Amino acid sequence: MLEGNRVSRISVRGFAVASATAVTAVGSVVGVASGSTAQNNDAEATAADTTTLLADIPAGQQAQVQTASLTQQADAQAIAADASAKKDAEALARKAAAETAVAKKAAAEKAEKEAKERAEAKKAATRSTRDSSSFPVQSSYSVSQIQAMARQMVASGQFQCFSNIVDHESSWNYRAVNASSGAYGLFQALPGSKMSSVGADWQTNPATQIKWGLNYMNSRYGSPCEAWSFWQANHWY
Repeated sequence: MLEGNRVSRISVRGFAVASATAVTAVGSVVGVASGSTAQNNDAEATAADTTTLLADIPAGQQAQVQTASLTQQADAQAIAADASAKKDAEALARKAAAETAVAKKAAAEKAEKEAKERAEAKKAATRSTRDSSSFPVQSSYSVSQIQAMARQMVASGQFQCFSNIVDHESSWNYRAVNASSGAYGLFQALPGSKMSSVGADWQTNPATQIKWGLNYMNSRYGSPCEAWSFWQANHWY
């Protein structure tokens, strides 16, 4: 009975040593991770006490206790490494998110700026460069005179498209009349009287007709060139 009690006490003591060793291992790892000198000193003291306790235990049980201790140490180190890796990953994720947000903001600002520039360029390209009322009124006009007017009223980048439409619609005859529909003038407006919105002399003044035609192309299609693209696809505009 005494021998049995002795074995029981040794077993209990062995488990106690294993538990103390595990605590020592975890305390050491946590102490290193947090940079605490006090915790390192406590861990070293506990480890020394554990070594003394192991000396009192039979060799066979010492191996078991040491194996358990090493396992606990490895587990504690793995936990600390995982926590450190997670912290680093979160920091990198925050940094990447911040950089992405900055890049998106810069891209949006650039796109907005470019859109404004395109809009301004489009306005400049379609803006009439000379008002129709600035031309002297004549009893009649030649094709070259009408074309000269148009060149002074239509932006240079849009003139060829503008000219192409007039060529197809009236061949630059400001008095052209479609016998079947009654469409009138350089742009074959139907009815012709709608050109009165820019001048009462729409029947006899090509400058008034040019102003109306340019306004029509800009408001309906965005520009003479866009109107010409539509005309090419549909043969009307």
